[in-house]
Amino acid sequence: MEESTKNEQTKPEKESLLDKAKKLVDKADDFLDEKVGEIRETEAFKKVASTLDKAEDYVEERIEDIKQSGVKEKLEELADKTENKAEETLSRLKEFGKKASDKTADKLEDIAKNIRKKSEEDKKPENT
Repeated sequence: MEESTKNEQTKPEKESLLDKAKKLVDKADDFLDEKVGEIRETEAFKKVASTLDKAEDYVEERIEDIKQSGVKEKLEELADKTENKAEETLSRLKEFGKKASDKTADKLEDIAKNIRKKSEEDKKPENT
């Protein structure tokens, strides 16, 4: 029996699937790190990085120019004027609507009176 336990102990343990996956991930990670390092050393990458830096600087300058030009204040002022004009126009429309409805009511009353008057005349017998 001792022989069989010694043989079992000397056999290397089978590597689990999880351990294999970890090793594969580590190798892939090392490979990617190496390739990224190589790409960063290329002239094309350096040119792209430089161009992006310049573009970022340009955008930041333009944003600063816009802030300093007072566009925000001008837009707020325009919004205030537009709001005031809209309120004024709405007030006029309400007033117009009220006048129009009053005139319409008056006309309808006149028409109703004429109809009543005419129907009363039609109901009266003629004295001939």
